[in-house]
Amino acid sequence: MNKRDLRTILLVEDSMADAEMAIDALREAKLANPIVHLEDGVDCLDWLHRRGAFADRPEGDPAVILLDIKMPRMDGLEVLTQLRTEDRWKRLPVVILSSSREESDLARSWDLGVNAYVLKPVDVQQFFTAVQTLGHFWAVLNQRPEGD
Repeated sequence: MNKRDLRTILLVEDSMADAEMAIDALREAKLANPIVHLEDGVDCLDWLHRRGAFADRPEGDPAVILLDIKMPRMDGLEVLTQLRTEDRWKRLPVVILSSSREESDLARSWDLGVNAYVLKPVDVQQFFTAVQTLGHFWAVLNQRPEGD
């Protein structure tokens, strides 16, 4: 498999510090997948639909979306709600990567069909390790069902 065949990891995170740490962790995990960082849910949906500023992006769906919940313009739960209403993205792996420890966020995420909910650890090394593990599983080990 050459680099062109690798599917994108889509990181949707409004905190630049958390995004930079996540990208560093994914790179340190030796993942060759391209990483696209977006700062809010509106840009995420525009990227997926290839519209607006992303109309010219290459075709293809991401391997996984790492999605924060608390973001400006459109939060992660609204993004997840919209994704799960469209046949094309019903089974697209989505991992909530959030500092929210609110029971309602966790319950709503599972109700909407999130594949994993990971609390951002306060400890930098734990955060790094968690993101490396997520990236390796969802971008390398996880296989999409036949017909997708």
